[in-house]
Amino acid sequence: MENIEIQPTATTPRISFRPLEGYFEISGKSLPENSYDFFQPLLEYVEAYAEKPVDATKLVFKLQYFNTSSTSHFLRMIKKFEKIHSAGKNVEVHWFYDEEDEDMKEAGEDFKVLLKLPILIKGIKMD
Repeated sequence: MENIEIQPTATTPRISFRPLEGYFEISGKSLPENSYDFFQPLLEYVEAYAEKPVDATKLVFKLQYFNTSSTSHFLRMIKKFEKIHSAGKNVEVHWFYDEEDEDMKEAGEDFKVLLKLPILIKGIKMD
């Protein structure tokens, strides 16, 4: 599988998917006008990765803001990684939020409650 590197825009996040390394990162702001068009190819990519994942996979979120429509796509994506975890592979989700943003911290905690895989929630300094 080829890497996916998508640079951020004012409304879409930076995407860095490196399957041979087992590294998947979504960062920045996610409020795409048509979230389905933006996220569906990424979800299909992750589905293909789930067919033959590497032994250890890390999914990293470093979001400053995301809208409601992005939430459902994030949940669908994390569930695909949860499936990999359930199959016995090592999967970690890292949810980084601006240490001053309680809403983003709570969003990570909400995902943690809904899913059955390790989710590390950590406040950091973000620009």
